[in-house]
Amino acid sequence: MRIGVVGLGRMGGNIARRLLKHGHECTVFDANPDTVKQLTEDGAQGAATLEELVQSLPKPRSIWLMLPAGDITNSTIKVLEELLDEGDTVIEGGNAFYKDDVARAESFAKKGISYLDVGVSGGVWGLDRGYCMMIGGNKDVFERHDPIFATLAPGEGDIPKTPGRENRDPRVLNGYLYCGEVGSGHFVKMVHNGIEYGMMQAYAEGFDIMRNKNLDSLPANLRYDLDMADIAEVWRRGSVVSSWLLDLISISLADDVNLDEFTGQVSDSGEGRWTIEAAIEEAVPANVLTASLYTRFRSRSGNSYGEKLLSAMRNQFGGHVEPK
Repeated sequence: MRIGVVGLGRMGGNIARRLLKHGHECTVFDANPDTVKQLTEDGAQGAATLEELVQSLPKPRSIWLMLPAGDITNSTIKVLEELLDEGDTVIEGGNAFYKDDVARAESFAKKGISYLDVGVSGGVWGLDRGYCMMIGGNKDVFERHDPIFATLAPGEGDIPKTPGRENRDPRVLNGYLYCGEVGSGHFVKMVHNGIEYGMMQAYAEGFDIMRNKNLDSLPANLRYDLDMADIAEVWRRGSVVSSWLLDLISISLADDVNLDEFTGQVSDSGEGRWTIEAAIEEAVPANVLTASLYTRFRSRSGNSYGEKLLSAMRNQFGGHVEPK
């Protein structure tokens, strides 16, 4: 397929590269012309403006947005709404708020433009590993773009199949899912990120407890000088708490067990807050997820080893850099 990609940051650029690598054609645009130039060297067609990108695509056009949530996405969508025609499709792959998706889709629909919301998980590793995707919008439009999603997805790999799934959508086994109506993709990804907050916090607290088991304030016969890097590595191998997050912890600790390059100041990117808001709207208790979000707030005024580990994990899976 031929597709436009707008936003060539940590994930958007690699999404375009993965598509190009597997035979799709991409026209790319970014506010930074240097990133556009880099993608043209990888085989993409560059565009200097959104107008140029739209004009370069055959109808019906498909444009994938990979921009930060907020003003930049809102302004880009307003421009595209004026430039696109009936039958075209906008695919919003950033971490947008699902209620915004519903409003945008309704506005686009007045011009006959389709809208898909795609929650994307994979971070800076997605070029090689592929991207897990949760997709909302009109199902026929989703089906038409299936070649794009199939290319970006990780594929089955060597993960054992779950018994009893014989009559379910096989695309799930490849790492992408049609969730339902518009907004549902970003809603599922939002909750995914809320859970991620809780999992990361549990690891951080556990390693913090082990790290402090050698304090002088403890009885001498109850002090243990534990090797954090080796504990992370052994837990990766057969433990019930093994996960990709633990893999990333092991990478960080093998590099520097003291995590000296991190301050422990942990940002939140919005999805955690939105997940808690949804829990409140639904009257669903979310004790762990709420506590993990509040801990990120607290981390901005003095930091523990566990919070440094949170920063290290975010850096590993998403390329997130601590604020200066």
